Amino acid sequence: MNFDYTPKVQALREKLLAFFDAHIYPNERAYAEKIVANRVAGNAWIPTRLIETLKEKAREEGLWNLFLPVSERGARLTNLEYAPLCEIMGRVPWAPEVFNCSAPDTGNMETIERYGTNAQKAQWLEPLSRGDIRSAFLMTEPEVASSDATNIRCSITRDGDSYVIDGHKWWSSGAGDPRCKVYIVMGKTDPDAPKHAQQSMILVPSDAAGVTVHRPLNVFGYDDAPHGHMEISLSRVRVPVENILLGEGRGFEIAQGRLGPGRIHYCMRLIGLSERALELMTRRSVDRVAFGRPIAQHGVTQERIAEAAHHDRTGAAAYA
Repeated sequence: MNFDYTPKVQALREKLLAFFDAHIYPNERAYAEKIVANRVAGNAWIPTRLIETLKEKAREEGLWNLFLPVSERGARLTNLEYAPLCEIMGRVPWAPEVFNCSAPDTGNMETIERYGTNAQKAQWLEPLSRGDIRSAFLMTEPEVASSDATNIRCSITRDGDSYVIDGHKWWSSGAGDPRCKVYIVMGKTDPDAPKHAQQSMILVPSDAAGVTVHRPLNVFGYDDAPHGHMEISLSRVRVPVENILLGEGRGFEIAQGRLGPGRIHYCMRLIGLSERALELMTRRSVDRVAFGRPIAQHGVTQERIAEAAHHDRTGAAAYA
């Protein structure tokens, strides 16, 4: 397989790198300070104006929706072509949103693009692709081991022209953002069907009656505001039958189509973040002086940097 960058990808890489030098790296401190200020003011979940300003610049420069492979809404890149661009965006954790390439919106947009009806695309995909709203994906549940989706208990029951949804979800990333307007919910439409034909996916407006966002879940004491990983209950939530994606019992089929590209996106972003950390560590070893010389000249420091570089690359390869 030829892994050389195509001229199109190389041009986009150069534009992305220049955008990071001009707009992302210089604003890292400002972004962090704004998050802290919002939290102190009691507005931790309010998006920063900085992101919205940079979105406008990214859109103007054609660095927008780079991830969508087969769509007039995207850059028409294959996953192979998108991978090195995703790696660059991963170098700063909040940067992918600037280019409308952040999870879970990327996976949700690709899901609606691949499996949604024209009406579903008009209602949800269009504003998502413009960056006007955000979304969340609700699969994981607290009562069961949700890494195996056959365990899912959330019920999606047909009632006339509606589906009624009852379930308890958590680790619903992005649901804390006030711009989050739609959920893709995975649940069971037929618990008596074959094991992998019981599940379906359905579009649920975040403001639907019966939806309760209980709390953000912390990771090492951090709530990841303004994005957030939320605990959500759905009690007798009623949505039109037209909100089902692809049809009853097609949830696993959709999940596989969503999972493949999503895993690659995460891998590449993490490679970018790891490379950035490695660069910062190397730079620090040159600047920091101890025992009369830069610590980069000490054998143990060179060994640790080499080990970090090895684990950076082999770990990402193993994850992929």
